[in-house]
Amino acid sequence: MDTEIPYHLGIIIDGNRRWARERNLPTLEGHRRGFDKVKKIGDYAWEKGVKIITVYCFSTENWNRSKIEIKYLMKLLSQALKQKNIETYHKKGIKIQIIGQKKRLSKDLQKQIKEAEGFTKNNRKGVLNLAISYGGKQEIIEAIKNIIKNKTSADRITEDLISQNLWTADLPNPDLIIRSGGEQRLSNFLTWQSAYSELYFIKKYWPAFTEDDLDKAFDNYSFRQRRYGK
Repeated sequence: MDTEIPYHLGIIIDGNRRWARERNLPTLEGHRRGFDKVKKIGDYAWEKGVKIITVYCFSTENWNRSKIEIKYLMKLLSQALKQKNIETYHKKGIKIQIIGQKKRLSKDLQKQIKEAEGFTKNNRKGVLNLAISYGGKQEIIEAIKNIIKNKTSADRITEDLISQNLWTADLPNPDLIIRSGGEQRLSNFLTWQSAYSELYFIKKYWPAFTEDDLDKAFDNYSFRQRRYGK
């Protein structure tokens, strides 16, 4: 049986801090290794044929962490969006998108996001969709607010209409969502979009996740029968 590759892959990064603690490293170092791993696994996923990758980088709940940790995570996000990194994705034909509550981010980071999205907007070989200050419930609330703002009558509200008002309006729903770190929940990630996504949980912490682990996830996905309730 040939391995079936998901068109849209969702990744919930988990276990960065635990990975660092087990190695007597600062927890911030775990986050740095985790961000490095996103690029490595992303490159491999595109080579395998994945077209869209949505990565859960920073949740709305993560704002409750210490100021030091939040500051460092924002620094990592800023580094990821530096021009030289964006140019690398641009050369590969990858479009950069960011979903989430952008207004909660610093003005400088908002500017970087706008520049990265604008610079890569016409790329068609793949999409790197970063969920930053993101929460699935909040996304649905914002979609409903937009619908009300447009004075849409109740009888015209459909699943398609709600989907069109989500932050992922231009993307198909994820086929497969992988979560590292051993937890078996989605934690407010793509709450609406994941209704029929296949889920794959692995105990390995994200910095330890390898290309071989991704292959195993794809092999497992290939044996799933996606009936969509039929």
